Amino acid sequence: MQWFNAKFLYAHAFAGQAIASRSRQAVVTAEMSPDNASILVCGGGGIALDVTRKLKDMGAWVWMLQRSDSRRKEIEGMMAIVVRGDALNPEQVQKAFDQIEEVDAVVSTIGGTPADPTADSQGNINLIEAAAKKGVKRFILLTSIGVGDSKDAPPQQVYDVLKPVLIEKGKAEDKLKSIGGNMQFTIIRPGGLKTQPATGRGVLTEDVNVCGAIHREDVADLLVHALFSDKASNKVLAAVDQDQIMDKREFATFEL
Repeated sequence: MQWFNAKFLYAHAFAGQAIASRSRQAVVTAEMSPDNASILVCGGGGIALDVTRKLKDMGAWVWMLQRSDSRRKEIEGMMAIVVRGDALNPEQVQKAFDQIEEVDAVVSTIGGTPADPTADSQGNINLIEAAAKKGVKRFILLTSIGVGDSKDAPPQQVYDVLKPVLIEKGKAEDKLKSIGGNMQFTIIRPGGLKTQPATGRGVLTEDVNVCGAIHREDVADLLVHALFSDKASNKVLAAVDQDQIMDKREFATFEL
């Protein structure tokens, strides 16, 4: 614990923040304020990093759960804090939560591959259970179009390729929706992910038949906005770029 506190001080000293006394105020309104909120971001890819960057720009305290130190320099360069742990190891997950005094919210973008989709289910389930035990107020889970009641949205050949991953993601969704307690959730199911710069045209919808593509940075933006919107509480939402919809079908957008 002494090591973690020292790292905590080191990571934030350059930002000129008053860290000798954190003096966080409890959030008592329905919508959580980003300013001074304590958020754990889980995931090592581009979306997780974009989420962290956006949250730091909004004034939040951000920790990132990482299996290795390969991104430590980049993460600490954003004035976020690295917490080591493998989501597939429940003891390491619990230790990570124990190192953070208070966690207001968790954002998980963790996922596996069709060859090994274990992280999509068990990795996220371990995080969900630890978050509920910690008393986390909100959990944002990134899954995919094609999970659960959106099974028929993607083309059949796409679903068949991704089926192992989509089934495991569904298990994590089911766990989050059934965990009970006071933890609110938002599940966001993006379409096909692209790595190009954000278009600003990403939207959310409750329509389970929508399918299309969306850029990763736009997904990160939607995740952050959903985190701080009470309208997104206990909702399952698809995320697509409104200019990249399959079959150009019409659908109602969900406004945060």
